[in-house]
Amino acid sequence: MRPALAYMPGRSPLHRASPAAAFLYLGSLAAIAFVYPNPLVLLAAGVAAVLAGHAAGAGRAVNASLRLGLTLFFVMVAVNILVNHRGDTVLVRGWDVPVLGNLDVTLEALVEGGVLGLRVVVAVIVFGVYSACVDPDRVLRALRPVARRSAMSAGLVTRMVPLALSDGARLRESASLRGPAATPVSRSALARRVVESSLDRAVDVAATLELRGHSLPGRTELSRRRSRDDLPVALAGIATLAVTAASALAGVGEFEAYPGVRLDAGAATLALCAIVLALAAFPFAVRRLRERG
Repeated sequence: MRPALAYMPGRSPLHRASPAAAFLYLGSLAAIAFVYPNPLVLLAAGVAAVLAGHAAGAGRAVNASLRLGLTLFFVMVAVNILVNHRGDTVLVRGWDVPVLGNLDVTLEALVEGGVLGLRVVVAVIVFGVYSACVDPDRVLRALRPVARRSAMSAGLVTRMVPLALSDGARLRESASLRGPAATPVSRSALARRVVESSLDRAVDVAATLELRGHSLPGRTELSRRRSRDDLPVALAGIATLAVTAASALAGVGEFEAYPGVRLDAGAATLALCAIVLALAAFPFAVRRLRERG
């Protein structure tokens, strides 16, 4: 069974585009999560990432990322409520507890925790789509001329972690098929077996790399085939970065949680959300028009 976040070959624009173009496209959505405070804009970035993942055929990765992201979302909200008691609107009057202090629950702390959690959700979804749609081998080839050893290490990590997860899934499935009379297999035994298989695989990979000449000082020529999807994907990423940066400088989509919640939900903010969604759909729309023509 292939892990949900492992790379899955496909023919979508994100699969066919170069790693740099895909990084621009997905990185622009991640930048919104890290920079923009307005929850409406964050929600638009998250919806754009979900739609892009499904359009690229990475639905399993999107669903797995959503489960992880929502878990972290509720954790962030709960932690912010416990440690932050600022704000004018008290929802629940708490008690004074040693170490934690006053445990009043305020609307502002709840909203701020929701915004922090929403940032995490968007970032997790974006990285999930990246993991499922961007070939780590192509990333390795692209980075090798710049940082050969670092690229090799990063490429091996992105390749071996999904393989270790796949080994663990197969071992769990094999253990469950042993029958009701068999002795239950503990988690420590499964973890030990996964580590042993990973070490065996590492030896095989090292021997394969040596046979392919990776230990030699020569420099191989890389084939640089450009895809027709590179330009639309890169343009969508650059345009998203430019629009969000210009909007932030112009004061569009402002948000403040303390001392009272102030949310900019005007026409300019809604237009920005629509533009983010439209730019996320742009490469897929270009592909459909090209296929029809």
